[in-house]
Amino acid sequence: MGIKIIITGATGMVGEGVLHECLNHPEVSGVLAINRRIGNTSHPKLTEIIHQDFTNFEGIKDQLKGYDACFCCMGVTSVGKDEATFHQFTYNLTLPLATLVASLNPNAVLTYVSGKGTDSSEKGSTMWARVKGKTENDLMQLPFKGAYMFRPGYLHPTPGLKNTLKLYRWMGWLYPILKTFFPGSASSLKELGLAMIKVALTGNEKKVVEVKDILALAKK
Repeated sequence: MGIKIIITGATGMVGEGVLHECLNHPEVSGVLAINRRIGNTSHPKLTEIIHQDFTNFEGIKDQLKGYDACFCCMGVTSVGKDEATFHQFTYNLTLPLATLVASLNPNAVLTYVSGKGTDSSEKGSTMWARVKGKTENDLMQLPFKGAYMFRPGYLHPTPGLKNTLKLYRWMGWLYPILKTFFPGSASSLKELGLAMIKVALTGNEKKVVEVKDILALAKK
């Protein structure tokens, strides 16, 4: 039958790339995308819920039952934001859904897209890394069957998708160079999506998944 996945962030570049891999994967039978606005994707496997308040999901609680995985791909840049604001958009808009999904689907797997350089100690000098570290740490305390923190570096976009940021289109020529000379710094969105699906299907020994782990998982 395949696994059923909840995904957030599908109207952004990362989430759209992960969603694309889920919809085209033979071992994924269905995807529920929770978005604030209508997405660009239509597919027989895809169900979409438009939901504005990511701090409260009680109104759609019954629609979140019966899932095998939750892929949290929603995120914003820290540029121009103070710590309180970034915490609101990162931690406060991630934990409520994850907490509810864990209570409804205790045998589910959670994956969270964090970032290379995230600070697990929560005490470093880099603001975004501390906030991401706090988010990771608290997600791993939730009663999921497994919770995995993905820390990609540069993500090469999937050709043909609509939400690719202009910066990534301009930087595409750098990808082969990064792959060759800095292999632990870059992967493709395709590889990230495949790695997340693999972890949802079989688990993983490492709870924190770095770039080299993403590349290895994507090949399995």
